Amino acid sequence: MLVLVHIYQKKNNAKCKSTKQLNGKTVIVTGGTLGIGVRIALNFARRGARVIIACPYEKEGTNARRVIIQKTDNRNVIYKCLDLANLESVRNFAKDILKNEDRLDILVNNAGVGAVGDFLTEDGMNIIMRVNYYGHFLLTLLLLPLLSKTGTESEKSRIINATSMLRAQGSLDVENYNRVGYWYQISIYSNSKLSVVLFSKALTRRLQNHNIVINNADPGLVATRIYESYNIVVGYILKYLLFAFFKNPWEGAQTAIHVALDDDAGIVSGQVFENCKMTDKAWPFPWRESKNMDQAAEKLWDQSVKLVKLENSELGILKL
Repeated sequence: MLVLVHIYQKKNNAKCKSTKQLNGKTVIVTGGTLGIGVRIALNFARRGARVIIACPYEKEGTNARRVIIQKTDNRNVIYKCLDLANLESVRNFAKDILKNEDRLDILVNNAGVGAVGDFLTEDGMNIIMRVNYYGHFLLTLLLLPLLSKTGTESEKSRIINATSMLRAQGSLDVENYNRVGYWYQISIYSNSKLSVVLFSKALTRRLQNHNIVINNADPGLVATRIYESYNIVVGYILKYLLFAFFKNPWEGAQTAIHVALDDDAGIVSGQVFENCKMTDKAWPFPWRESKNMDQAAEKLWDQSVKLVKLENSELGILKL
């Protein structure tokens, strides 16, 4: 069975074919220090972009910056500290960007965690949901003014969310997303990856008069270190099965790069891309298709605004 999965994965692997250069452009990649994220950052750096990689660990960030510069000869690579589990860190990062950057062309919300030992943040929020969704929700809204300033009618600014095929197992019971002890770990992860799709739909409706698009990239089944966060037995099994049979991080990065660069991807919003192609279904499996996604997206939006304690002054271009 795994051999068949491996053959299917390799056969359907798509590569971003865009030759677009990014000289003069600025991009941010959260989690741009490891796995899929560093491959995305490397690609952008090779194309001449000013690349800002963001993660909470200085040593990891400075090492990734050094490697990217060595491999691309692009010295315009910056590391900035961003802890998506900490809302104050998210706000400080956004303030830094708004103060010191004069443009933002591409924001890749790539950072994520799987199962972790400490399930709650200091303020009592589920840490998987906080890092994978709520932190990116807040970060994106805070950076909208700069994205709006940069985007034009002919070349819109782009936001790319990292989703997963496990979004198909996510629940539309958004009002209980942050309920402690209510979900299994894998359910929380699935909910977080569905949440970014719902977020993109809700934000698309609010950005109709702005030159910004937001889409979702599903990398497929990729062998990354995120699986090592599961318990020692499950993590060990997943690690070796995935590395043997599924996509490597370079292959997994291709869809996000495609969504960031492809001309056709730059004129749609609120969509999901798989293997460098737009899919007409947010759910990868037809039996999970739901007619209630728009309603759930609005409920999630209202809940998210409250949970991240978004101030009216932080709504920026979304102010009524």
